Amino acid sequence: MEWQVHGRRQVYGSPWVELWLDDVEIPGVGRVDHHAVRMPRACATAVVVDERGYVLLLHRHRFITGRWGWELPAGWVETDEDPAAAIAREVEEETGWRPAAVEPLTQYFALTGISDARFHAFLATGSTRVGEPVDVAEADRVEWLSEAEVLDLLTNGGISDGATIAALSYYFGPYRLARRG
Repeated sequence: MEWQVHGRRQVYGSPWVELWLDDVEIPGVGRVDHHAVRMPRACATAVVVDERGYVLLLHRHRFITGRWGWELPAGWVETDEDPAAAIAREVEEETGWRPAAVEPLTQYFALTGISDARFHAFLATGSTRVGEPVDVAEADRVEWLSEAEVLDLLTNGGISDGATIAALSYYFGPYRLARRG
C-alpha cells in the first residue's frame, strides 16, 4: 500500500529543521494532513576505532531529553560537502583526533514514519591526536573506551542516542560478520 501525496505546505523552516503538513491519501483511511519533519541537511557519524579496538566516545548532556550519555562524533553534512569529508572534519572538531581513513558503514533514515532525517555512518581508523577539541560545547569528556565498556553502555542505557546506537550496532554486528566471512 502506497500513500499518495496530493500536496504539502511548510509550517516552519530554518537551516536546521523544517515542519511540513502533507496532504496524503492513505488507502482505506482517506485523506489526512500528516506532519513531516524534514531535515535540509544529512548527518554523518563515525565509529572511531584505534589499533586496540577501543572506540572514541563523547560524554555529553542533551537538554532536550534532559539526559547525560555517551555518543559518537557526529554532525551536519554541509551543502555540496562529501559525507566522508564532513565526518572527518566533525571528528577532529569534536574530539581533537584526526582520522587517517574513513570508510562507509551504512546509511539510514532515522524516523521514516515522520521524518526524512538521513544518516551516513562511517568507520574511522588511524586517528592522530592533533590537539584539544575545537568545538568545546560538544562534550564534557572525550575518551577511548574498550569494546567491553561500549557493549556494556549499549546494554545498560549509558548510550541512548539513536544515531550512536545504530552505528555501533551495525559496526559490532553486520560489519564484523562480513569482515570474518
